[in-house]
Amino acid sequence: MSEISISIQNTNNDTIVKFASNTILINGGSYEYNNIDDAKNAPLAQQLFHLPFVKKVFVTANFIAIQKFDIVDWADVQEEVREQIEAYLQDGNLVVKEETTKKKAIEVYAEVTPNPSVMKFGTTQSLTTTDVECKNIDEANETSPLAQALFHFPFVKEVFISENYISITKFEMVEWNEIHPEIRNFIRNYLQENKTIIKQLPKEETSTKEITQTPIENLDETSAKIVSILDEYIKPAVASDGGNIAFRSYDPESKVVRVILQGACSGCPSSTITLKNGIETMLKDMLPNKINEVIAING
Repeated sequence: MSEISISIQNTNNDTIVKFASNTILINGGSYEYNNIDDAKNAPLAQQLFHLPFVKKVFVTANFIAIQKFDIVDWADVQEEVREQIEAYLQDGNLVVKEETTKKKAIEVYAEVTPNPSVMKFGTTQSLTTTDVECKNIDEANETSPLAQALFHFPFVKEVFISENYISITKFEMVEWNEIHPEIRNFIRNYLQENKTIIKQLPKEETSTKEITQTPIENLDETSAKIVSILDEYIKPAVASDGGNIAFRSYDPESKVVRVILQGACSGCPSSTITLKNGIETMLKDMLPNKINEVIAING
């Protein structure tokens, strides 16, 4: 298992800083704590509340966000907090005492997508903060026990897990109306039993899907604007259809943008039309003289 490391990420709220982990912190969902009493089942949050400037603590699958009081500036204390969180995790301490016996009230619903081979299974539970795409069971073995379990169905070809939905690509041997109730019930039971959804984030150096994006603060100005446009205008629309579009690269000389299609978007017959008439047109309008073409790569 790789060494745990914590990185600092600023947010749009000056009072909140995210401390992102390179490993999964909790099995699923998210938690918010307003004071030390709220955090009785969260030992790490309790420890953080001993810092006098900590106002709220948010715990998710792969980051801890802290809201501070105005008595200090984050620039003066964030490195000390980062070191404290990293040391706590490296010692193998528990982040949250998650309930494992009581079944949760979770709903799972199936939705058709523009891609006839893909069905979207939406949930009332947060599943992950980092999109994970598994093309086969070997990839699932490394990252997601839920995806691994789904691959035991002989008709499951690919699995894409996003914030609150799972897109499943099937082989042509069956029709969705024959299998989607079975899949829906399986996912619901899996989540109700609070089993691990994602155990480890994909490693950038070994990922064949190239889904890891460069942090926006490390991008050039045009690339950063492209990412912001995709996040604000494009991703919500394609997510509603069970897909995802991730920024890959921008070449300032050729003015070509490359994006990665995932989930229901990957291999979808209508994705080319969406790409040209939707994304490419929008980027050209919003970034005049900066975009010549958008090229898609199937994830």
